[in-house]
Amino acid sequence: MMSKSSSHLKSCCAVSRNLVAPKTETRVGAEHSTVFDPARMAVIPAGEYLLGSSFAESSEEDGETVRRQVKLDSFYIDRFAVTNEQFASFIAETGYITDAEQYGWSFVFHLFADSVPREEIIGVPESTPWWFGVQGAQWRHPEGGNSTITDRLNHPVVHVSWNDANAYAKWAGKRLPTEAEWEYAASGGIPDIRYPWGNELHQGEKHHCNIWQGEFPEINSAEDGFRGTAPVDNYEPNEFGLYNMAGNVWEWSADTFVANRNVQDQDPSLTDHSVKLIKGGSYLCHSSYCSRYRISARTFNTADSSTGHMGFRCAADPS
Repeated sequence: MMSKSSSHLKSCCAVSRNLVAPKTETRVGAEHSTVFDPARMAVIPAGEYLLGSSFAESSEEDGETVRRQVKLDSFYIDRFAVTNEQFASFIAETGYITDAEQYGWSFVFHLFADSVPREEIIGVPESTPWWFGVQGAQWRHPEGGNSTITDRLNHPVVHVSWNDANAYAKWAGKRLPTEAEWEYAASGGIPDIRYPWGNELHQGEKHHCNIWQGEFPEINSAEDGFRGTAPVDNYEPNEFGLYNMAGNVWEWSADTFVANRNVQDQDPSLTDHSVKLIKGGSYLCHSSYCSRYRISARTFNTADSSTGHMGFRCAADPS
């Protein structure tokens, strides 16, 4: 179920839609419905940061090993990923219809689709058979039809596409962060560290993020306390006061994905602008398959794709 527009790319984590699936064009939304409230945001100071990584596990194919010095002005970024409760407020005010709702389906991880009737599973991608295309799966019903977010209001919203995240950000008077902003913010201003808390995954012999434990993709021992998403304020924040910048859910960025970061701002014809960059890893990341919960790690998905492990947080300019 790869998008035609991204079939030349390979993302280990993010399964994409097949664009032959029908969807309507009726969308409602509102830009700058409100002035953003900085209370849930952190102010990131201006500074210089070296993007990328030289660690042995870094992916050259993903462009992670490309180092690039960037100079950033001060900006705001959400301390937490956008929650189900916050997204519900956006929907209630604007009547916005997400991509998953327009298509009528979204991708659900197979262990969470046990109770889904077989006739509601519309397909299984060949290269990532642990993802099921499930009819009725969307942000309100993350595991399909009868599932609910009632007990997950403080969890990150999922089954949101880049288009959906961008629409929410505009409504909130914000925007999506660039990759450079996201990576700098996740580092806490500390150069060349693997994770938001340091260089060891279980530093201090404790869990610092929500990722897979066990044998992917069949056995998750949930030693960190969660098989799926965790509350957005779980675990300790980094030096900038940001929560869950590693694991939990992949986060959409403003940027189009290119494997070579050095051409990011060059000839637009070199890039496919329907392919957007995501950062941070998710609760499905495991060292045996995907260790992309590192700060510098990066991958992508198409702008209309949605899954049970992709969410977002917003940024804003000081003005």
